[in-house]
Amino acid sequence: MALVPHGAGSVVSLTCPVLTPANYTGWAFKVEAILLAAGVWEAVSPADGVTVDAAKNKTTRAQLLGALSEDILMQVSTKKTAKEVWEALKTRFVGADRVKTTRLSTLRGEFNKMDMAEGERLDDYAGKISGMAARYTSLGSTLDDAAMVKKLLDTVLDRLYQAMASIEQFCNH
Repeated sequence: MALVPHGAGSVVSLTCPVLTPANYTGWAFKVEAILLAAGVWEAVSPADGVTVDAAKNKTTRAQLLGALSEDILMQVSTKKTAKEVWEALKTRFVGADRVKTTRLSTLRGEFNKMDMAEGERLDDYAGKISGMAARYTSLGSTLDDAAMVKKLLDTVLDRLYQAMASIEQFCNH
């Protein structure tokens, strides 16, 4: 918890959110804002050639460690400075974000290439599209209903075209 001066001698307390394996990006923005407001961000990101005040470093490191779940805490508990803790977390989670972004990009490509196979039942094909939506969700993204319906209408086999045209016309009214 950071105590931040506010107005005429009053103090506001700001609590750092807990870091989980799924929320690093938002967590980093929030914690940076809290540490800036508390006047201790310089312990994480000191200006070139500036020595960080030992008390600020201890306070900032304690705040960072207090904002970690147990499993993540154990991975960075040996870091001696707030800057080392921050950098270790950034290295771990930004790498994970890049992997997630790459997987999501690959998944988008798969979705875009998806076509209904000759002889495939409409229910089975619709199930594949729904399964793709579940895979998007597992990566923290969404595949909205409009995109799924568009995919279905755009890639359905010619033998089902008349049925799809009727559905599309019905939905537009």
